[in-house]
This record gives sequence, C-alpha cells and structure tokens, in this order.
Amino acid sequence: MVGKIVLASSSPRRAAIIEQMKVKYEIIPSPYIEEHTTTVFSYDFIENLAYKKAKAVIPLLNEPAKIIGADTVVVLEGEILGKPEGYNGAFEMLKKLSGKTHSVVTSIVVLDSLTGDFKKNSTTSYVTFENLTDEQIKNYIDDYKPFDKAGSYGIQEMPAGYIKSHTGDIENIIGMSSKALQELL
Repeated sequence: MVGKIVLASSSPRRAAIIEQMKVKYEIIPSPYIEEHTTTVFSYDFIENLAYKKAKAVIPLLNEPAKIIGADTVVVLEGEILGKPEGYNGAFEMLKKLSGKTHSVVTSIVVLDSLTGDFKKNSTTSYVTFENLTDEQIKNYIDDYKPFDKAGSYGIQEMPAGYIKSHTGDIENIIGMSSKALQELL
C-alpha cells in the first residue's frame, strides 16, 4: 500500500483544500502541457486530462506515491471555456457568462505510481452570473487578473453583485471537492 500522497498541481486553491482535510502530502507540479484540442465538453476529455497530469509526475518521484491529478473546466452551453488568452480573452469569456448559468466540472484522478491503478471522480456544480456591465467586467479583470483560471474567474474572489447564485459543491467551483477526493483516497 502506497502511503505518500502527491498533489500534481501548483494551484494554491487545491493545496488549501487538501490542507483543510488534514492530509499529509507534498506538491510536485505536473509537467504535462494541456492541449485543449477540443472546445466540446465531455467527461472523458476532462478525466483524461486529470489522468495525464497525474501520470506525468511519475518520473519525478523518488518513492512510490498516490498522485492526485485534477482539471477544472467551465462549460457554457456544451462549450469548454478554459483559461483565457490575455485581457481580451478574459473579457470575452466573462461577457459570454454574463446573465447565464454555466457548469463547473472538476475531475480528480488518484493514481498509484507503483501499480498504475487509478480511481477517478468528476463533480459538477452550477454558477449563475448576474448581468454584468462592461465596466464591471473590466474592473474585475483589472483587480484580480484571472488569467490562470478556467472561465476567467475565481468564485472565491468575486465581488458582491457578480454572482447571482451557485448550486452544488462550492469547493468544486474553487478547485476540487474534498468530499470527492476523500472518497478516492
């Protein structure tokens, strides 16, 4: 049985969620380079990305471990909204999300580096944005620089008046569900 746990991510949000779980782990950011070859959402696609992130860490280990790989996407009307390309990309994404409900899907894979066995889980939550003005969008981008976030936003930093509602696991929207991760571990 593998005892060491490795998070294959440099996401401070995911690290904070694991910290709250009181699980001993270390961080080895995955060298896997995401290639979003499609903008059409499927669970297979995102689960495969999480798996590839975890698998890419195996050569970096100095002892067997359980590797946690994760990927989060924002999905609007079946289309994946990944990380934005610069200011204009962020503006366009937030403009698309304005006044609409979208889903946030996080897939987690826990891979045993010794056996190659893995377990996976995908959690889906929903977020509805208020109708945002161009000024609100510009202010958010200027203040929070959301260029490393799927969908160009982080719900945990959204000012009042931007999010109308959300349903499902809030941790999933922030980075990953501790409940889902606990079940996989």
